[in-house]
This record gives sequence, structure tokens and C-alpha cells, in this order.
Amino acid sequence: MANRVVIKRAKNLFYIDLPGEDKPVLKYRVEGDRMFLESTYTPPMLRGRGYAARLVEAAIRYAEENGLKIVPLCSYVIYYFTKHPEKKSVLDEAYRDIAGE
Repeated sequence: MANRVVIKRAKNLFYIDLPGEDKPVLKYRVEGDRMFLESTYTPPMLRGRGYAARLVEAAIRYAEENGLKIVPLCSYVIYYFTKHPEKKSVLDEAYRDIAGE
């Protein structure tokens, strides 16, 4: 993966604009003060390069900047928080246990 990845945001979507039709994406929705991370997708040829993690990190930054708490609905997002328990403060209170100690 290139050192510099530009993550863009459209309505309810974070994405990485790479050549080709398929792009790594993270779909979300905001309800009140909660941000629901619904799904991530990385095209098969781009998997294993850290794109999904970069998208989750962008969503975390967005949530922090906008006073939102994250509700992880996507299995990859749940996995991300189990690997990065130091980020659990951004999770909605009901989901902080998934991040461990």
C-alpha cells in the first residue's frame, strides 16, 4: 500500500479512491449522537493491505470530531476494536466490552 492514502467521505460512506471501478468502502449511518458502522468492503485484489483499517480509523476521527459514539455492526469493525482496545473510548458504552482491557 502506498504510504499516503487519501480517504474521502460521501453521504454515509468513506472510501479510498484508487484506480479501477471497485473501491475500498466503509458504510455508516448517524442517528442522534451515535455512528453505526454498518459494513466494510475491500475488493479481493486489494485485500491484506490495510485499507479497511484505514477506513475504520477515518471513521473514528470523524466520530471524535463530531462528538459521536460508534456502534460497530460490521464484523471487521468489531475485529478492529478487539485489536485496538486503546480506541474503545469512542465506542458506545454498550459495546466497550468488545475491545477488552
